[in-house]
Amino acid sequence: MCPCNIYCKRSLEPKKKKRPCDFAQCFIFSTVQAFLCTLCNILNIILQSNCFYLFVQDGSSQLSAYERKRLKNITENANFFASLKLLEAWTRQPLEGVKPKKTEAETVRRRSMRLQRVDPSGVPLPEIPAQPEPVIDEYLPPGPLPMVPANQSKSSELTDAFLDTWTKISQVSVVIHSFWGAFSLTSLSHMILSEDAVTKVVKNRIYSVAIHPSESRTLVAAGDKSGQIGLWDLNSKSEDGVYVFIPHSQPVSCMYFSPFNPVHLLSLSHDGTVRCGDVTRAVFEEVYRSEENSFSSFDFLADNASTLVVGQWDGDVAIVDRRTPGTSSELTANMNSKTTRTVHVHPVNRQYFIAAGAVNVCIFDARYLKPNGNKPISFLSGHTKSVASAYFSPITGNRVVTTCADDTLRVYDTSSLSSTIPVLTAVRHNNNTGRWLTRFRAIWDPKQEDCFVVGSMARPRQIEIFQDTGEQLHSFYNVDYLGSVCSINAVHPTKNILVGGNSSGC
Repeated sequence: MCPCNIYCKRSLEPKKKKRPCDFAQCFIFSTVQAFLCTLCNILNIILQSNCFYLFVQDGSSQLSAYERKRLKNITENANFFASLKLLEAWTRQPLEGVKPKKTEAETVRRRSMRLQRVDPSGVPLPEIPAQPEPVIDEYLPPGPLPMVPANQSKSSELTDAFLDTWTKISQVSVVIHSFWGAFSLTSLSHMILSEDAVTKVVKNRIYSVAIHPSESRTLVAAGDKSGQIGLWDLNSKSEDGVYVFIPHSQPVSCMYFSPFNPVHLLSLSHDGTVRCGDVTRAVFEEVYRSEENSFSSFDFLADNASTLVVGQWDGDVAIVDRRTPGTSSELTANMNSKTTRTVHVHPVNRQYFIAAGAVNVCIFDARYLKPNGNKPISFLSGHTKSVASAYFSPITGNRVVTTCADDTLRVYDTSSLSSTIPVLTAVRHNNNTGRWLTRFRAIWDPKQEDCFVVGSMARPRQIEIFQDTGEQLHSFYNVDYLGSVCSINAVHPTKNILVGGNSSGC
């Protein structure tokens, strides 16, 4: 037991515990030992230098009995601590329970001969000169661009042959047959997906798809996120039949072959340009350009495709006349909407067009548009989140199908354009594509009035067909060749051909 009055009834040695000493216990024990060593040093100095007498100052005879006994205890305790030689034991013996750190030799990381820039025989390789980084323009120059394929592996002979084929199939007049029940159960069951009908057309995510109206040859166009347009001739005898052009610098979100003259392929991009690919001149001429605004979609106001209605991401709508010289619009109208995602013209009364905005879907009369203060003639109610698209039915325009982010496909009866049009049919459908997939846009089959097509998030991956009553008519799926979500789809105007585009460019 400790004889010191200060540490009375406490053991000088630490108690051994069964469990290993943790950091807190080691710290407390080392602190106590350090304090005891310091106290021993002070007492040794006092005894050796007689500094103890500074406290009594020759007045020892005046001390009380208690003080003399206290001084005697201090002296005995100091002698006792000095005899224990705790300081020497502390310097010789490490603290119990604390393991000394192992000094590991620094390991040398192995480097391959490629990183060391030596050949297998050990001879150093010559230094590679630094290559300057390519400068990529964010926007393409204004004006016409040559129709030259970006995949330079294509020879000029193959490209010329492809352009000639495009011209020839466009000279045949195409009549869109308006017969009902084109997508019958019998015809749907005979539509198949084969291996040779799947290929990569563009480099990045597909934003738009169009089908040439020719009945003798199948020609498909796809626009991607980077501004590329890929044209795929499925009847080509070349290796893959794909020709890639770059008329834009940002996503190509809308694209149509001209219904009046299919040698023209009109495309719209987020870069603020609308271009017309004229295969007879082998150029992409500029139809409309805006340095301030970004475009979302367009449609033809006139039957001869001479006038366009163009939707902009800031909510405005522009009227563009292709016959007017220059690349400006005839009118830019404020639609009192945060954004305009799609615009679509009524197939019969072409002065009417429908605009799908943030949450609102409205029908306007293009004859009464003005720069500000435009009011819709009809409002399609019921949407609770952002609307991705809204399209009139292709023959009479008596139906409108919308795709909304609230996981609902809605069908409206637009045979009578009243101020507010209620929902005719609502179909629950998972439209949550996320940020890496293009948003779904339900489209009508151009051959009939009561059937529309939309992509699906269901597994196995598929493309779904619904009737305007909400009944699911058919699902196209093939576990061998359809393994991704086809967000964007297009249907041939006269044949039972369905095209789907995914987010990897296929």
